[in-house]
Amino acid sequence: MRLNVMELGRFNRVLVSGTIHIAGEVIIAPEVICKWPAVDTPQHVRLGHTMTLSHFSRRRFLSAGALAAVSTASASFGQPGLAIAERPLPRSSSPAIPSDDKLDAYIAAYMPVMNAPGLTLGLTDATHTLRTAGYGYANVEEKTPLTPAYLFQIGSITKSFVALVLLQLRDEGKLDLHKPVLNYLPWLPIREDFGPITIHHLLTHTSGLPDNLSYLSSDPQARLIQGFKPGEHFHYCNAAFTLLGELAVKLSGKPWHLCVQERILTPLEMTDTSGVITNATRSRAATGYQAFWEDQVYPRQGKLVPSSSLVMDDTAGCVTSTPADMARYARMLLNRGQGPKSRIVSEESFTLFSTPYIKAEEFSPTASYGYGIAVDTLDGHKILRHTGGMVAFASSIHVDLDGGVAAFASINAMQGYRPTAVTEYAVRLLSAAKQSKPLPELPSIADPMLSEHAAQYAGTFHSSDGQTLEFTAEGTRLSLTADGHKIPLQPAGSDRFISTVEGAYANHTIVFGRAASSASGAASTAQSAPQAAVVEVSYGSRWYVNSAYTGPRSFTTPPEYAAYVGHYYDGDAWGGELRVYVLKDKLFAGDDQLTPIGGNLFRPGDESWTPETAEFLHIFDGKAKLLKLAGMDFWRVEVD
Repeated sequence: MRLNVMELGRFNRVLVSGTIHIAGEVIIAPEVICKWPAVDTPQHVRLGHTMTLSHFSRRRFLSAGALAAVSTASASFGQPGLAIAERPLPRSSSPAIPSDDKLDAYIAAYMPVMNAPGLTLGLTDATHTLRTAGYGYANVEEKTPLTPAYLFQIGSITKSFVALVLLQLRDEGKLDLHKPVLNYLPWLPIREDFGPITIHHLLTHTSGLPDNLSYLSSDPQARLIQGFKPGEHFHYCNAAFTLLGELAVKLSGKPWHLCVQERILTPLEMTDTSGVITNATRSRAATGYQAFWEDQVYPRQGKLVPSSSLVMDDTAGCVTSTPADMARYARMLLNRGQGPKSRIVSEESFTLFSTPYIKAEEFSPTASYGYGIAVDTLDGHKILRHTGGMVAFASSIHVDLDGGVAAFASINAMQGYRPTAVTEYAVRLLSAAKQSKPLPELPSIADPMLSEHAAQYAGTFHSSDGQTLEFTAEGTRLSLTADGHKIPLQPAGSDRFISTVEGAYANHTIVFGRAASSASGAASTAQSAPQAAVVEVSYGSRWYVNSAYTGPRSFTTPPEYAAYVGHYYDGDAWGGELRVYVLKDKLFAGDDQLTPIGGNLFRPGDESWTPETAEFLHIFDGKAKLLKLAGMDFWRVEVD
């Protein structure tokens, strides 16, 4: 994408290529440079001057975004055929602030590429808020410009709030972080087969518990069962922070919303923030958007639809806030726990909070995890960072402890990514400006349709029943020709692609297999060596090979798998739809292979130590009626 920005008083004129798709409407403007009214609330006291998502379920969609969504090292985005996108931008600073101009230009380019309806931004240094701004729309249908006054759900950034409340209780002598949690909450429905779980283990995602949405189940006999020795692995666990919220309630003697209000929000003067998500806060919140199709893969420019209301007090992610309040929160972190009038936690407790205890590559290759916050490095500086994913919001925070600057951003849509690229670039800009160094150039934004090795996948593939798939490479773009239609494909990871056309090969990820791993099944070869020849491709249970394939062509499937195959649905906001199928002789749920571990119980994914399980229940007349996965109930639906 090429972006030209010209500042004209209180208006921005920005030429942008991109579209935003909302159910029933595609928001575009004529091919002219457009003007947008001011929607900024700047604080003009200044410094010195790729993940794409295949279909599994809404739950996986939300948990897959810890990594940055946009490459900052690839070629500039230049997708042909897109029109000029009209999105309100914030008022330009007066006098012009170079770091603001660069950040505004980057966000103006980023939003249409990422199909973001709106983005809210808060910037701070260690003494005061530098800027709050809103970009795009709070409501697309009504074309309501987004201002910094709107509430956004911050998702898992809430976990750092929980950690700080518990560290306060530690400072008060009410909590020992290295005592078993069952000493405090003996009624918890957990099974510690590999060793006692301490508060420290829960705070660092090393408890060995599965990543269930809740620690409770509709079945009173159900237990969260530990999968590995505490401290042995980093395994992100929302249920752990739900448990920690219960602990905060128990030790403080107050419900969570009052506990966090008194201990965090009021001391930090976060007057617009709510510790829980309620219908009462909805009138002040931006409209959140989610994928229109629950049962199809989601390409970057997929259709969005307004999400329904959410009421939530689960401390894994229930805070809703504004960019100004989040700047106040980030400022406390920059000051190592010191608020405007008093300390939130002691210096010793803040050190515990920000210590890197275990590698956490879900956040970045260099990241570790502290207490409810990731600890990383950026340009040689120690930073705290986290992301948050909700049903219809995606957030990111970067706090540069060494540079003394911080950024928060949130988007009012859930599409599998988080705006980490925005907060990272903002922090780099602010840090450079503070040190009077040259400002970093705008990061390039990856074309989501670009496939460096597109030509390797080109060719014709045949199934055993005579069906044919033909793939064509045009430079770095790959297309599928099937049933007389050409379908542009979007890369979705190593050797994986998704359809960009609604209803056309959109129920599953298209997965290629290479010669070195062909015997193990196309859908299990995501890590194949790129130099090996592509010889097979799968789409759900459908399997195709080309003329170079020399492996086996017949497979023996366990007969009991027939009862599990089908279409399952969880009506919860966090669930969605899930297809279970057999490919060759392996059972899959969405993109994850299910490894049998006894009876009707399976382990999803590739990690042999994972505590996650999938269990098929209520098997009548040769069909399982229920799939229990991640603590959720997916019921069979006969709709295909």
